[in-house]
Amino acid sequence: MATNLALDDRLIEEAQAAGGHRTKKEAVTAALKEYVARREQLGVLKLIGRIEFDPAYRYKDARRR
Repeated sequence: MATNLALDDRLIEEAQAAGGHRTKKEAVTAALKEYVARREQLGVLKLIGRIEFDPAYRYKDARRR
């Protein structure tokens, strides 16, 4: 899907150099992927205090079953 965006050329060039991307599209795609991943990570923080933790649970034993 074609999309026209007014982006800061200097910022795009910096992103390309920092990430080693050859094109603007590669730089923007990588930035969007990082943004989504970061937001998903922040969603995990909302689970703190809602999930019970069993210190006696042995995950290696569960693998053997």
